[in-house]
Amino acid sequence: MILLFGPTGAGKSMQGQMMAVRQGWKWLSTGEMLRASDDPEVIELLKKGELIGDDLTYEVFEDAISDAKRSNFPQIIVDGFPRTKEQAEWLSDYMERTNETIDIVIALEVPESEIMKRLEKRARMEDNPEVIAKRMNIYRQKMYPVLGTFAEDGVRVVHIEGIGTAGEVHDKLYAELESNGIV
Repeated sequence: MILLFGPTGAGKSMQGQMMAVRQGWKWLSTGEMLRASDDPEVIELLKKGELIGDDLTYEVFEDAISDAKRSNFPQIIVDGFPRTKEQAEWLSDYMERTNETIDIVIALEVPESEIMKRLEKRARMEDNPEVIAKRMNIYRQKMYPVLGTFAEDGVRVVHIEGIGTAGEVHDKLYAELESNGIV
């Protein structure tokens, strides 16, 4: 399993999808799965930029992983999970319980000014300046402890500069996966 991290607008989804298509892997985004929800509470939380509760997130994640395994994908790229230290600890327990491993954690690093430019072009319900600022703050507070949890568990954590064209960033990502024996 490959975990992709980065703030909203860093290009996680694009890069995850590109790599999945290139390699025949499964791309899973908890954000996409949650945005597709019919649950009014989930929709309202997303509109406000709030995080979705852990229990619902775990349920969505486990279902998606089970579906991917049944389809025999050789690798799974997870985008947008875990988002908190508690979720990272849950994921570590889940991986141990299911005898799976996290091959690498990749954090796409993009300056906030670039994030704002990118998100101006996107048309999601949660992409307004106030919500973006709130999400960036949540990311900074919560993500570095998550990355630290994986590093402490001995998982390779790599930071990649997420600036440039989608193709340029993809080449950096591919090179990192290649140098780690994943592709």
